[in-house]
Amino acid sequence: MADTIEKVSIIVSKGSLEGVYPALIMANGARAEGIEANLFFTFFGLDAIRKGRHEHIKLATVGNPGLHLATWAGGLPGVSNLMTHYLAGKMEKLDIPPIPEFVEMIADTGAGLYACQASVDLFGLTKDDFIDQVDGIITVGEFYELAAGGQIIYT
Repeated sequence: MADTIEKVSIIVSKGSLEGVYPALIMANGARAEGIEANLFFTFFGLDAIRKGRHEHIKLATVGNPGLHLATWAGGLPGVSNLMTHYLAGKMEKLDIPPIPEFVEMIADTGAGLYACQASVDLFGLTKDDFIDQVDGIITVGEFYELAAGGQIIYT
């Protein structure tokens, strides 16, 4: 019989819809299965837990090979907003909540939400810049301690 997963730690480094949603979906699925889940937000992934930014995450349209758009087309004014709106509508039909609601829901299940200390320092942020559900600002070493004995997933 295969070993069961008891804990996952998910690194969120991208601040776009396609960078944030996979991590949230995986954390939510883990919690639904009774698996301990922690999310570690670093670099632009911090936007998913930043006040004033987590409500405005967009789909990256420039250089996104999954969209099958020419780079120049993805950079046209309004394309990112249009594609973000289109995708949000499709997700709503699938009952996938918007990022702020999804993050709150996952936190309510007991998942841990952590901001990367190095990224927080790099961008000149403080605890006050983050939503209330953030459990703390931790170093990479503290993240590894938190992740010990589990699976680390990078989205």
